[in-house]
Amino acid sequence: MRLIDKIDYQLVRQNPKILVGYSDITALLMAIYENTALVTLHAPVVKDFVLEKKENWKKLLKFILNPGPFDISLKGGMIITNGKARGPLIGGNLSLICHLLNTPYSPSFEGCVLFLEEYREPLYRIDRMLTYLIIGQHLNGLAGIVIGDFEDCGDQFKVNELIKEKLLPLSIPCATGLPVGHGSINQTLPIGALAELDTDIMSLSILKPAITE
Repeated sequence: MRLIDKIDYQLVRQNPKILVGYSDITALLMAIYENTALVTLHAPVVKDFVLEKKENWKKLLKFILNPGPFDISLKGGMIITNGKARGPLIGGNLSLICHLLNTPYSPSFEGCVLFLEEYREPLYRIDRMLTYLIIGQHLNGLAGIVIGDFEDCGDQFKVNELIKEKLLPLSIPCATGLPVGHGSINQTLPIGALAELDTDIMSLSILKPAITE
């Protein structure tokens, strides 16, 4: 985050590059998308270039070479609220998203499909961050929410119950099971691309994933 107010966004917009990362890089992905309208990629970083995660790299390379529509299965996840949601895909690390709010570097959530992941945060901090998003009405106007990995965040059952408790009252399509984050599977996601969440078939579809305008 200490970099985002030092970037020349006009220069970035005039010289588009493929920006890839996740976790703390959420700040850069969201800030560049918001200030340049360029799609950025929530995807593995170089430190994840290890044999046991080679499929993540294959999917990233495949997407960069041929950024066509694709579907991501959410099977094994939990339906929180049934339905379909379509809109620009935004999201990333929960902590970073909370810290970007009310700055010039956070995109509007209006009409968007939001995805969230987290790493090594205790349950009470996840509770606090989700509560902040809700009582600040930052999630109002979202089309839908899809939850990724909450890796090393304690008892997964308790995490899921907390997420359900917080997000169910929003009454928008919402599901868990997105294979993205700090776990063994980290699916490439283009921030800013048109996406559709369908809980009936437990799928997140990337519909228009061009990597630049």
